[in-house]
Amino acid sequence: MENHSQPTPSRNQNVVVLRHGDRLDNVDDKWLGQAARPWDPPLHETGVARAIRTGRTLRTDAGFPIHRILVSPFLRCVQTAVGAISGLSANAETDPETEPSRIKVSIEFGLCEMLNNIAIRPKVAPNNWELGFNVAELEALFPFGSVDYSAEPVYKELPKRPEEVGEARSRYANIFKALADNYRNENLLLVTHGEGVGVAVTEFMKEKTVEAYDSEYCAYVVLERPVFDGEESCPCSGEFKVQTHQGVMLINLSE
Repeated sequence: MENHSQPTPSRNQNVVVLRHGDRLDNVDDKWLGQAARPWDPPLHETGVARAIRTGRTLRTDAGFPIHRILVSPFLRCVQTAVGAISGLSANAETDPETEPSRIKVSIEFGLCEMLNNIAIRPKVAPNNWELGFNVAELEALFPFGSVDYSAEPVYKELPKRPEEVGEARSRYANIFKALADNYRNENLLLVTHGEGVGVAVTEFMKEKTVEAYDSEYCAYVVLERPVFDGEESCPCSGEFKVQTHQGVMLINLSE
């Protein structure tokens, strides 16, 4: 009798999709008037602290280790990743600034902000959408030894600009899956923007009548899928599902 039973997963892969922390331009009204890159604000000190706390929460409460962090090139996301690394590091509570992390990190352009005037206001968007990211300078902000210079980004440059909302949402859904497939033996932390966190909920939640409409700073979604090894007849991995989310506001479309 033929056996149609499902193969047993070898393990689960976890992917955390995290929004950046509190941005400075939403706290300090004077910053824009003197900013050299008004479209790329840094974190406010509140955002730095929130990122560290979020890293600690993931380390103590997630139930799995983070092996790799992939980050949008916007400064607020890079700084959020730096804070999260401090919180995730083994001795972060005793010396978060100096203890090197064993977590590998790299920049991924596909995790960037929606490149349109909905996300980047017209009064601050650069001419011709030339955002001017210096990857080497951004990598220098990460803790010593944490940057994986051998990592191949899915997007080797920014998406086309300006970008339609639907295009951006498809990009987020596709980049989450592509990065998970590229590092299927690792648990990932993807540091991105509010729209990306919303897509992670809307795309992968079983209840398709539920949609994310807003997210707090450092809101996150935990995605999980089964991974199979040694089975040529079955897929390498199953479908993602939302395990939990924090700081994401939802609307029930069926009501």
